[in-house]
Amino acid sequence: MPQPRDGRPNLLLIMADQHRHDWLGAGGASWVRTPHLDALAERGLVFRQATCCAPLCAPSRISLAAGMAAHRLGALGNNAFYPRPVPTYYEALRDAGYRVGLVGKLDLHKPDPFNGRHGNLPILYSYGFTDPVECEGKMHAGTGWPAPHGPYNHYLLERGRLQAFCEDYRRRGREPVWYAADSVLPTEDWEDCYIARRAAAFIEAQEGESPWHLFVSFVGPHNPWDPPTEMAAHFRAAPMPVPVADAPDGKPQWVVRKARAQAGASAEEVAVVRRQYTAALEVIDAQVGLVLRALQRGGQADRTYVFYTADHGEMLGDHGLYEKSVFYEAALRVPLIASGPGVPRGRSDALVEMSDLHPTLLELAGVAPRLPYAALDARSFAPVLADPAAAHRADALSALTTARCLRTATHKLIDNINDRPELYDLRADPDERHNLAEQEPALLATLRRALARRLL
Repeated sequence: MPQPRDGRPNLLLIMADQHRHDWLGAGGASWVRTPHLDALAERGLVFRQATCCAPLCAPSRISLAAGMAAHRLGALGNNAFYPRPVPTYYEALRDAGYRVGLVGKLDLHKPDPFNGRHGNLPILYSYGFTDPVECEGKMHAGTGWPAPHGPYNHYLLERGRLQAFCEDYRRRGREPVWYAADSVLPTEDWEDCYIARRAAAFIEAQEGESPWHLFVSFVGPHNPWDPPTEMAAHFRAAPMPVPVADAPDGKPQWVVRKARAQAGASAEEVAVVRRQYTAALEVIDAQVGLVLRALQRGGQADRTYVFYTADHGEMLGDHGLYEKSVFYEAALRVPLIASGPGVPRGRSDALVEMSDLHPTLLELAGVAPRLPYAALDARSFAPVLADPAAAHRADALSALTTARCLRTATHKLIDNINDRPELYDLRADPDERHNLAEQEPALLATLRRALARRLL
């Protein structure tokens, strides 16, 4: 396979939807089978303190595209559209001569549920993509009968499986949030397998006329927890870590109400959720392997930077909660693995926000951001890719309509809107069971001032 004529590197960004930081073999999770991600981590750099910009799909992905904090973009909920006057990093790469591909979930226009027959609606080109295949999000795909929303729905329709798939999702919608059962689809028709095949096809089609950036965006392990039976069978009786349990004392009332609304699962039902989530990750890991093999077959691996991350995490019953939209570690922190030319093997404790990928990818490509660096909240961590001990940030910001969160290497402030603040010592209390806001007023005030500076 010929390499890009100008010698610039390719950029491969692989994102999972709702993959929490500690559910990874390379992160010490012995109960998870992720050999391809573990191998990627072994030959690259693992960031152990990476956080999302918002523990919710659309705000997190909008922040990545813009390189700006969610609150500055008016994107604090899933009802947000990408603000078109703000340039994306996809545009910067395209205008610098990169072919810019997308396969999978994007969520830059989430309130509009239509992705088009081929996933290449005109709005995607305005974002900067040259080769888009935008697929339906996981729960979104389950509403595509009898009117398909996008390319994956049409794929299932052609295979005679769309109606059964959507009827299964409608049934799940009547179950509690913690309900988990196998997919009605065979493994090859599960959406992440479809996405991986389309991504591999993009890589294999490149002819070296220009460098490329491919954003591969899987829809799992997002709920509903419905891995294919083939993978779920591997974990039927597998022991799982028990969730973090604590009393509601110290938690804000909106979190207490959320936990009460999601209560009712037995210990075994919680374990089943965790097993199904783990099985879904095994599927995704296999698809990462498929994409990386396409890179190897094409002779492009040595000139390609590969990043793996997630848009946010998943609570999995911790603190009595499921899904995300809270700022506890399971929802806030995400895996981040970097590999490629000159990237050392090792571990880094740099505080990295997921939107920092925006200027980092541009710097690796030798492309300037469309906005001045001073206008971006994101900061390139390319220096950390050269020296894992290099300093990056003093703190990481995350925000939603419900709260603003500031995380340092040692503490976390969650400033809840119209509710009590939360302050946790992450060294002494990594499970965030004990709210120190009343006992540590001076530290609370210091972190609130730091948060205010980040929100300016």
